[in-house]
Amino acid sequence: MKRSFLPAVGLAVIAAVTLTGVPADAAGAAHGADVYVSPYGNDWLPGTSLLPVRTLQRAQTLVRERASHVDGDITVHLAPGVFDLSQPLQLDGRDSGVNGHRVIWQGSGRTEISGGKQVTGWRPVPGKPGLYAAPEPKGMDNTRQLYVNGVREQRAQGTVPVTLTATATGYTASAPTMAGWRNPSDIEFVYTAGEALWNIQRDGLGQWTEPRCPIGSMSGTTITMAQPCWDNSTKRVVFPNIPGRSVNMVGPYDLTNGRQPTYVENAFEVLDTPGEWYLDRSAHTVYYMPRPGENLRTADVEVPALQQLITASDLHNVSFRGIQYEYATWLTPSSPEGFSEIQAGYTNTGPDGWAVQGLCQFVPGGTCPYASWTPEPGNISVTDSTGLEFTDSVFTHLGAAGLRLAGNTQNTMVRGNVFTDISGNGIEIGGVDQPTTGSTHDVQVLDNHLYGLPREFHGGVAILNGYSQHDVISHNQIDNVAYSAISMGWGGWPDKIKVAATPNNSHDNVVSDNLIHDYMLSLDDGGGIYTQGITGSSIETGEKVTGNVIYGQLGLGKGIYTDNGNTYENVVGNVVYGTPYANVGTAHVDYRDSLGNNDPTLIQGNYWEQGDKDGNNKGVITQGNHLLDNPSAAPKSIVDNAGLEPAYRGLLAKRVGGDGPPAQPTRVGTFAADGKLYVTWNPSYAVNNAPLDSYLITVGGKTVSVPAAQFTKQGYAEVDGLANGTSYVVTVQAHNRFGASTPSLPAAPVTPGPLAGKVSDAPTGLKAIPSSSAASLHWTPPANMGDTPIIAYVITVSDGRTVTVNGRDALVSQPTAKGMTRVVDGLKPGTAYTFTIAAVTADGPGAAATVQATTLP
Repeated sequence: MKRSFLPAVGLAVIAAVTLTGVPADAAGAAHGADVYVSPYGNDWLPGTSLLPVRTLQRAQTLVRERASHVDGDITVHLAPGVFDLSQPLQLDGRDSGVNGHRVIWQGSGRTEISGGKQVTGWRPVPGKPGLYAAPEPKGMDNTRQLYVNGVREQRAQGTVPVTLTATATGYTASAPTMAGWRNPSDIEFVYTAGEALWNIQRDGLGQWTEPRCPIGSMSGTTITMAQPCWDNSTKRVVFPNIPGRSVNMVGPYDLTNGRQPTYVENAFEVLDTPGEWYLDRSAHTVYYMPRPGENLRTADVEVPALQQLITASDLHNVSFRGIQYEYATWLTPSSPEGFSEIQAGYTNTGPDGWAVQGLCQFVPGGTCPYASWTPEPGNISVTDSTGLEFTDSVFTHLGAAGLRLAGNTQNTMVRGNVFTDISGNGIEIGGVDQPTTGSTHDVQVLDNHLYGLPREFHGGVAILNGYSQHDVISHNQIDNVAYSAISMGWGGWPDKIKVAATPNNSHDNVVSDNLIHDYMLSLDDGGGIYTQGITGSSIETGEKVTGNVIYGQLGLGKGIYTDNGNTYENVVGNVVYGTPYANVGTAHVDYRDSLGNNDPTLIQGNYWEQGDKDGNNKGVITQGNHLLDNPSAAPKSIVDNAGLEPAYRGLLAKRVGGDGPPAQPTRVGTFAADGKLYVTWNPSYAVNNAPLDSYLITVGGKTVSVPAAQFTKQGYAEVDGLANGTSYVVTVQAHNRFGASTPSLPAAPVTPGPLAGKVSDAPTGLKAIPSSSAASLHWTPPANMGDTPIIAYVITVSDGRTVTVNGRDALVSQPTAKGMTRVVDGLKPGTAYTFTIAAVTADGPGAAATVQATTLP
């Protein structure tokens, strides 16, 4: 929404009121306790419905003055329009409701609280066709985001133009190309992880991470990286008596292979594509290359200036309703600290973070408790508060975590909101720095729609819950997210060294009736609902994961992921399918005693493709689960109940942000065959109010369109008609009805040529688990693929049917030998079947393996 300006009539009213000489507080008392605020108001006015104040801070003062004299709720009525903040609204105990009453900050129509500034005065840049420049807005020193008409644009990025050799302090470049680049300390190297796949470069600190480090300085061919980010991202303390295990126990211990940047970002020299922008801080100039059809003379161009919009500490009995929170940034990743990610947005920080932070009892000088790394801040941040409500609101265009309910937040509700276009985590609850003394409890996150996030720190999650008690995360819809949808618990990693998980006071948390789909679209090794660490003191008090519907996982992981130290979780009555690697898993040894049992877990009454038989695996009880023949066979009672409750389903049609082309695809991979090449990529998940209709593959001067639905089903595309012996580089764009995204970063070059005709070996480890009408088939990809990577599998059923197995898991499971699962339905009860499975490469089907099973009567 564009800025509003006070009309002339407003000035006249102000003058008249000022002449009366009536103090604002007295005039306000005469008009009741409620406070009225408008972008057209003035802080000299009394804050009544006819004479509103202008700023939130003045409204805050009026509430404090009136609260002790009122026997009832006080409502701060926020008029439609944009409330531009020059500083965060800082609330504390003095701003609370008193005597059992509430203070209600109530939006009306479209009320927006903004930390942004408009960029105006655009002019063409001489000698740079298509590039425009404008003065940096006053009062803004730095930002990481820019929006045009409500659409987040891409900060300038590109491939590193030189070959880099890692050193102790950074890199030696093959040529001094980058030494002359402007503002070197603003340039960032980005290290994207994910699973190994084809020729995709794989960096980062584990498949679930994407660290970022700024450059410190450049001279000639020497690139010195900023500290402490460089050390925190490239060094680990290793247990002297446990080879190959870092003391932090998360991610790799040997970081020598993770030192190559995937790409470079925030450099003027790679600003070459419509939809990209760059802030030249030294010249106080913003550069942007507009997309076709954009007119910068009329466009609303916004840059976030504030890092927080609202902070609350020791606040109680306050409601925030009907507000859009927008345009805030986070600048720590732009500092020498960078973004040295451990997991879920938690980072190593400090000059010796890699050596001591969160390492507690495991190293001398280690800080406690174990795994207490640095969380992402919230653009709206709450701590030590109780009885708060955030309802019927929108959290968008934000540069850190959206809403952080930090340690000791209690009896707080988050309901009926939209969270989208957020750089990091959507909602953060509790923390990880008080495992036994923290008191985050009774936080309810209900009926929210979270999608299209995280946009920048791709290892973030939609809902992150640390140590807590009696929290309820229920009836939310989470879709189109980069990594895990919900993450619960912490501190379970010590089981990797045969030590018990971190003791904590978490118990009785509930994750129920959520609808989760199209998740893990950028990174791997996560889940729809991911939990680690001890969740209670018994099965009765442990975490309850019930009634959720989870499907459409892209990356390798689990639908319901019971990770390290996950103790006393109940996984009951969920519907889970389409989750590469596993629907529910996996068991871990319980090291709280020496009995050799697994962490106690109950897996009961679920509808899944996994098909595990009933049993007790040393404390992991699996019983009464149902093999799901196909998605339509899932119980209607569970499916219809999952996700937003009827009163909140209108959120799904709510348009947030501007209309525009989608974000670009990522992690583009290719391999070549005879006269053709194969292409895969991670799909776009931020679509700017229009679904994807296609992807555009550009190779060798031609562009091929692939329907989005076809790619989703198949997981790859073919481009033929290419010349053998010629090297090709591929980029991919996502397309919707508003146009095409910026091109992806290019895949590594490949050269088509004749194949030797060597087909794949047979899959191994075949297993068939039957029901009366279907069979769950499991196998391990062959170690020897033949000439090319695997692109599919073919299952031949003894009843004459042939089933083709497509999808991302068919491509990505082979390099690390992760298991494949498919359900073959339409079987007859009490009948013997033979299933033959072969991997398919560019040479065609390979050697086959068979497995037999007889369906249940």
